[in-house]
Amino acid sequence: MPSNPVPSDLEIAQAAEMVPIGTIAEKIGLTEDDLDHYGKYMAKVSLKVIDRVKNRKTAKYVDVTAITPTPLGEGKTVTTIGLTQGLCHIGKNAVTCIRQPSLGPVFGIKGGAAGGGYAQVLPMEDFNLHLTGDVHAVGLANNLAAAYLDNSIYKKNPLDIDPFTIQWRRVVDISDRYLRNIVIGLGGEDDGIPRETGFDITVASEVMAILALASDAEDLRKRLGRIVLAMSRDGKPVTTEDIKVAGSMMALLKEAIKPNLLQTLEKGPAFVHAGPFANIAQGNSSIVADRIATKVADYVVTESGFAADMGAEKFLDIKCRVSGLKPDCIVIVCSIRALKMHSGLVNEQPGKPLPKELTVERLDLVQKGAPNLITHVENMRLYGVPVVVAINRFTSDTDKEIDLVRKLCKDAGARAELSDVWAKGGAGGAALAKAVVEACDQPSKFKFLYPDDMPIAEKIRTIATKIYRAKDVAISPEAAKKIKKFTKLGWGGLPICMAKTHLSLSHDPNVKGAPRDFILPVRDIRASVGAGFLYPLCGEMRTMPGLPTEPAGNVVDFVDGKVVGLF
Repeated sequence: MPSNPVPSDLEIAQAAEMVPIGTIAEKIGLTEDDLDHYGKYMAKVSLKVIDRVKNRKTAKYVDVTAITPTPLGEGKTVTTIGLTQGLCHIGKNAVTCIRQPSLGPVFGIKGGAAGGGYAQVLPMEDFNLHLTGDVHAVGLANNLAAAYLDNSIYKKNPLDIDPFTIQWRRVVDISDRYLRNIVIGLGGEDDGIPRETGFDITVASEVMAILALASDAEDLRKRLGRIVLAMSRDGKPVTTEDIKVAGSMMALLKEAIKPNLLQTLEKGPAFVHAGPFANIAQGNSSIVADRIATKVADYVVTESGFAADMGAEKFLDIKCRVSGLKPDCIVIVCSIRALKMHSGLVNEQPGKPLPKELTVERLDLVQKGAPNLITHVENMRLYGVPVVVAINRFTSDTDKEIDLVRKLCKDAGARAELSDVWAKGGAGGAALAKAVVEACDQPSKFKFLYPDDMPIAEKIRTIATKIYRAKDVAISPEAAKKIKKFTKLGWGGLPICMAKTHLSLSHDPNVKGAPRDFILPVRDIRASVGAGFLYPLCGEMRTMPGLPTEPAGNVVDFVDGKVVGLF
């Protein structure tokens, strides 16, 4: 039973009595032959399961997203796990599918990503610390390609690669700002040819995006071979297949392609697999996990990174386009406190006491900040899918504030329900679960925002004007030149994966609320041909985070046989 007051996330996780992962697998019809065990409580699931269950009925498919993030956090992962627990609580066969975390945030500002309170995935320590090694395999495959590329140039450059066109960077899965921009090849002649480059965090690698979008092992191998690393001097793409490294990359990823099976705090099945960035890539967990989950359960709850303009738009226009799966409901998470912050009249700084306005009833601030939520609701309804709003409740929220959000959501065409899963687990998510079940029973007329054959520039403009609410886009001469080149190379039919800040509906992280009629700048556009999308760059993007003054890792340790300090 949940305790009051609620203990720390780690205390709850370590006090929980887990069951063997084989028992979890049995709940969804998997056998020991389907599992590769990683200890007692985690396992990888064989891809052979996909063929065995492919003719079964497809589950109701639910995506959890959120309003534009604030420093307070909206509780998206907590809600995803808690909603799954809530569905199980009301008697439904439900499975959750979420991303695995990067060690950068774990030891940086955010901390762990296994949920929180009484809505967590276990074992929490393993979830946050390496899991089954998939991220490391991605890093090795990425860096092997980088080493092959530089070696090809060093060994008399038989492919006539233009070093100034190299777009492939090395990766490491920690936050290290000192590696953002570096010079390699220094030293003597045997140490290589000097050039400027840099490191990204591993989850920003195209290899991670590919792992999440591959439909099976064969598809993963094909996508790895299509990665464009650079261009030759005569303008031809140079791929991993060209430098003969794609096969070795696949060998390194042969286990990573298998989804990981864990359990929720209430002993429900949870697939945890892949973790691409949501601002530079698609920000969603793997298609292979969803392909299995949607055939072994009646409801599958997955999560998209950041807000609905980022992860959910990419879930709908990229992941669903590739997987062929169609969503039955979109859940948008918000909190009263975050809505008050979106008013633009109050600000919270991490590490400092909450402003009084966030802890007392202020209907005026809720009303002023609500347009951010309403914009996300309206945007998701463009896809023809029912929308439910989850109000992640805090103790300071008042009934009048909650009733105001309910009314505003109803006027926008969405039902709003309280979510109290952090404090109460599945029981606290029962009302939300019932609302989701009812939404999933409604007719879904899912449609993509744009067709495949729409010109690249028009796809960009469609996302900018319909989702971000921009007046228009300003495409730089460099980006326009590349759009023309990509179209000529036959890449014009690829979907668009916008790379912009997650902190605003616009390209400016300082603009809160629901901005309108701004001009979205597109300073560059790049191709992730292996993953299968083009990504325009809107503003400056960080693909390698830095550590804060007081990193979360400061308090992490291993004492008396247990990990301490994770949150």
